Amino acid sequence: MGIKMEEYRTGRLLAEYNDTFKENENIYRGLAKRVGLSECSFWILYILRTDYAAPVQSEIGTCLHLPKQSINSALKKLETEGFLTLARGSDHRSKTISLTDKGICLCQDTVDKVIDAERAALDGLPPEEQALFLSLLRKYNNLLKNYMQEIN
Repeated sequence: MGIKMEEYRTGRLLAEYNDTFKENENIYRGLAKRVGLSECSFWILYILRTDYAAPVQSEIGTCLHLPKQSINSALKKLETEGFLTLARGSDHRSKTISLTDKGICLCQDTVDKVIDAERAALDGLPPEEQALFLSLLRKYNNLLKNYMQEIN
């Protein structure tokens, strides 16, 4: 008999979600490109300029949910370009990351402005919508993880 109305509705919602998600990704991708950074380098600098991650190489990878090799390559490039330094950590398995003066200037011209724009966008929502937005996104991600684990 064709597609059920509920399946159609869910399919349309999924298409709208995917379009919105890709649009959001493209906002960041386009900005990174405009300022001459790879996406990975941009996100590393972003993490270094926020309060929720310690500047340790292994924690950067965990925060970004990106392959270790991508993180390592981007860090080496940022180091070679003089934006940051990498030093052995206390456990000798992970390196601590520090921005150089040149890196701080780069962040002030790029990443810091992005963080300000994100804060302004969130402030454009009332507090209850901010909480609902994050709550629903977390709930969706948890449900999606659970369903994805069922796939062989």
